[in-house]
Amino acid sequence: MATEQALLQRARRYELQALAEIYDCYSPGLYRYAMRLMGNEDLAEECVAETFNRFLNTLKGGRGPERYLQAYLYRIAHNWITDYYRRQPPPTLHLEPERLQNPGADPQQVLAQQMDRERVRDALRLLTPDQRQVVVLKYLEDWDNQEIAEAVNKQVGAVKALEHRALRSMRRLLMKEEVI
Repeated sequence: MATEQALLQRARRYELQALAEIYDCYSPGLYRYAMRLMGNEDLAEECVAETFNRFLNTLKGGRGPERYLQAYLYRIAHNWITDYYRRQPPPTLHLEPERLQNPGADPQQVLAQQMDRERVRDALRLLTPDQRQVVVLKYLEDWDNQEIAEAVNKQVGAVKALEHRALRSMRRLLMKEEVI
């Protein structure tokens, strides 16, 4: 893939090849990010589509990032997800049918894993949007602190503080649930 700045310059001219490269490069990660936070394939796909729609509208308006394209796209996705949860209650999560169809899978283990994922997802939802974004980017997307700082538009020290508070809150929430 071309350098990010060159790619952005071509994208500003609406060169289809550049836009396709950007989509091909970043859409899988954005989908995983949205899927982890939302737990719903349709919503994750909608998030990715809306992220690129907003990105294109920004380019059309003569705005957009000069650099840090990945961070910019993840910020758009994060804002969309945050807005979604503000508008609606969290969706009900169900067992994944493909796991139940595996004849070798232990149903109790599948259920326990699903319940653990739901507990972690529920705990993530109770964090602030910034804390949630830092935790997901750090531990699920495997970003380093500098990349996260660029995505959330904060200093690295602020990212570390958000991560620390988020992990402390999640630990407290998850331990509280185990006692009940």
